[in-house]
Amino acid sequence: MSAAKPVLTARGVEAGYHGRKVLQQVSLEVARGELLAIVGPNGAGKSTLLKVLSGALRTWAGAVELEGRALKNMDRRDVARRLATLGQESGSAFAFTVMEMVLMGRAPHLGAMRLEGRRDVDIAQQALRSFDLLPLAARPINEISGGERRRVLLARVLAQEPQVALLDEPTAFLDLKHAAEIFARLEDLRAERGMAVVATLHDLNAAALYADRILLLKDGAAVACGRPQDVLTRDNLQTVYETEVYVGRNPVTGAVAILPAAR
Repeated sequence: MSAAKPVLTARGVEAGYHGRKVLQQVSLEVARGELLAIVGPNGAGKSTLLKVLSGALRTWAGAVELEGRALKNMDRRDVARRLATLGQESGSAFAFTVMEMVLMGRAPHLGAMRLEGRRDVDIAQQALRSFDLLPLAARPINEISGGERRRVLLARVLAQEPQVALLDEPTAFLDLKHAAEIFARLEDLRAERGMAVVATLHDLNAAALYADRILLLKDGAAVACGRPQDVLTRDNLQTVYETEVYVGRNPVTGAVAILPAAR
């Protein structure tokens, strides 16, 4: 657990769908400026946990707190001013422009008239600039690539100015260059704004390199939570992924490096 005061906490969370339990007694906390990566195989409960943390899915047991307040008792607009989410879906049923999509991130901050002002537009433009998207501002969202749409949705999260960002596979569809840029921008935001980030990741090497702490899930339960080098061990990974793995060190960064074991 982090030594700093947590901005988001889950205690003994249980949840699921249609009577089928997915999460079993999961606890976590994340502090301001911290990146907590949630990793595990398909079906481990990673996306379900993000839905619980956002309040989109009610817990069967346990509790979630945002800045010390019970999430279930908070007004949804109040939550949206403090917490932003990015799901795995990157498409849109409507032909919104890239700028319109990013401006949607300003909705929780708008007044009674619900119209964006100059400041909202400036914030949206800066978010677009941060993800190298300004040249696409007038393009319909459905006429750009999947990777570009992913960056647009991340820009929308940035425009929302949250205290906590919950990101489900934030670098899905992105090439190496843009994936590295996303993590670099998130690191800047964590340092500049104290924004906490909780991100599900399939890429264990990215989790090892960029995360402050890692929560490892299997079958909806926490197997380990802590520093990357303490969680991403050979024993833990072979237990969770049920396959032989090689765990070493990246010779350049010193971070944990994971590869499938040679057959």
